[in-house]
Amino acid sequence: MRRNGEMKLGLYLAWAGYHAGAWRDPNVRANGGVDVDHCAHLAALAEDAAFHFIFLADSQGISDNHALIARTSYSGGFEPITLMSALSSRTQNIGLVATATTTYFQPYHLARMFASIDHLSGGRAAWNIVTSAYDFEAKNFDEETLTDHETRYARAREFVDVVKGLWDSWQDDAFIRNKHSGIFVDTEKLHFLNHRGKYFSVRGPLNIARPPQGYPVLIQAGASDAGIAFAAEIAEVVFTAQPFLEGGKQYYATVKAKARALGREDDQVLVMPGIVPIVGRTKQEASEKLNQLQSNTHIDVLIDGAALWLGSVTDLHSIDLDSLLPETLPQTNSIQSRQKLLVDLAVRKKFTWRQLIHFISDSNGHLLVVGTPEDIANVMVDTFDQRGADGFNVLPASGPGGLKDFVELVVPELRRRGKLRWRYSGQTLRENLGLKRPRHPTLQAGVSCSP
Repeated sequence: MRRNGEMKLGLYLAWAGYHAGAWRDPNVRANGGVDVDHCAHLAALAEDAAFHFIFLADSQGISDNHALIARTSYSGGFEPITLMSALSSRTQNIGLVATATTTYFQPYHLARMFASIDHLSGGRAAWNIVTSAYDFEAKNFDEETLTDHETRYARAREFVDVVKGLWDSWQDDAFIRNKHSGIFVDTEKLHFLNHRGKYFSVRGPLNIARPPQGYPVLIQAGASDAGIAFAAEIAEVVFTAQPFLEGGKQYYATVKAKARALGREDDQVLVMPGIVPIVGRTKQEASEKLNQLQSNTHIDVLIDGAALWLGSVTDLHSIDLDSLLPETLPQTNSIQSRQKLLVDLAVRKKFTWRQLIHFISDSNGHLLVVGTPEDIANVMVDTFDQRGADGFNVLPASGPGGLKDFVELVVPELRRRGKLRWRYSGQTLRENLGLKRPRHPTLQAGVSCSP
């Protein structure tokens, strides 16, 4: 695999911070989730440091759990596509990643919205493709429970195929807008999709020109067998949770090998695990920051948050928290890969339930590094050099303080080591990530340019 030696960086834009206790920090704006100026400030900090993109997670609802509603800030933020549209006019270079589910959207809606953001931003849009993971989402869409895991991924594959086909409704030079001739668009370069599949029937065409990037960058987060196969086939950036180097290296090698087997180039599938950096000028200062976040987090939030990440298959309020975990839990229909990662970790480390609950609260299974700028840079560089990552999605524990700490203390250390760029190298997100622009497919024989 050819790499230029520089890692890619994304910012996971959680308005209060990634830690559940962050919103109680006196320096965190309490209404930041619905304050576009606050979100723009976070984006500007990342853009000034030449981050490649900002990333917004999402789900189609909020947990049924009272403690998670009452005591966390998770239900108090903007819808991602709406926010990214606003931030497209408040930023110049940084990529804009919005999460949208293939389970409850329709392909035409998302194809049109992401094409619009790509035009609004001058080619900086990206779609984080997810399948919904919780029954509380299903209940907002005339269902009591989610469909099964494999069906959700099968629908997702067809969904992405339809969206890409809609983005190809027009050739790149179809809109000639010739005032002299009176021809606005060359209809010979218009292509109807006429898709008929198991899950969708979509005629097309899309009522907006082809996106500046051809397709917005496709991002995916999944580590189950179905998720890895999906990533290898479709994803251009893969967001994963890998708390330890050996597991990260194995995941990295697996994704690259499966993508290579499908004829894809290694540098066109970027693996970017999440990292939660808690930075102090000394290790003691960093530890004190983590301790403060932990003290801000109610015990019910710790327990119920852990239950959610473990797939909601065990009532953690009714068990002995000082007992060891069993080697397996009942399989969940939620996020299977995260459940397996956390249980395997607990068994390997001989964690009690209490220890695992605290681990989940601090990182949700991502790589957690608490220490000096040098400590954090050491871990990032080692992971990058040993082929455990092409870069990282940075999840500051609190915002804006945690992000400022990373930008002011860790970024210069990474640059000093030659692992991070100083400025943007291209106009589009694809250019900045080193990803190729998809060409418009050759029109196949028999496909009509009329309804």
